Amino acid sequence: MARYIGPACKLCRREGMKLYLKGEKCYGEKCPFERRSYPPGQHGKDAAFRRRKKSDYAMQLREKQKARRIYGVLERQFRRYFREAERLSGMTGENLLILLERRLDNVVYRLGLADSRGQARQLVQHGHITVNGRKTNIPSFSVRPGDVIAVRPESRRKRYFKDRKEQLGKRALPSWLSFDEERMEGRVVTLPTRQEIDAPVQEQLIVEFYSR
Repeated sequence: MARYIGPACKLCRREGMKLYLKGEKCYGEKCPFERRSYPPGQHGKDAAFRRRKKSDYAMQLREKQKARRIYGVLERQFRRYFREAERLSGMTGENLLILLERRLDNVVYRLGLADSRGQARQLVQHGHITVNGRKTNIPSFSVRPGDVIAVRPESRRKRYFKDRKEQLGKRALPSWLSFDEERMEGRVVTLPTRQEIDAPVQEQLIVEFYSR
């Protein structure tokens, strides 16, 4: 599957805010966004260009792109998530964010087993994660309430997870998840609600973008 492999910090600059795509580096002084917070490209430093009023379409597009980049989803897959969200009962925008939060790579990140969703995706693809006792290497796997997400017993002996165990508990755990630090095992207690999703996204603009 295709995947963006360019500079992650350029995506933050394009959206005008930190998307925390590089994990701990985003919190430090070496974060490139701190030094160059203007958009990339030849007009990025042009203050007059940045002050130019955005059209409704431009704001909707930027919001859609921001959500895609936060969760690391490409356009075709993101569109499929939106179509699925439309078929579900309730608010389409909220359904979309809930579907994205249910991705296995996002859950691994939320449990604190990785510093970023990109790192969590790699852990899943390399076969270090199990769901209900079965190895699952599909980052887009959608979890359900009651699912148990854990690090494979064989993987716990690796240096990465030994070091990771000492850092567990430093990040706030969403209320829709529970985690046993000793066993390195998490459980999906319930589906997340919009209030529990801290992604800085205005989902209504995304709905308007696809409803044009």
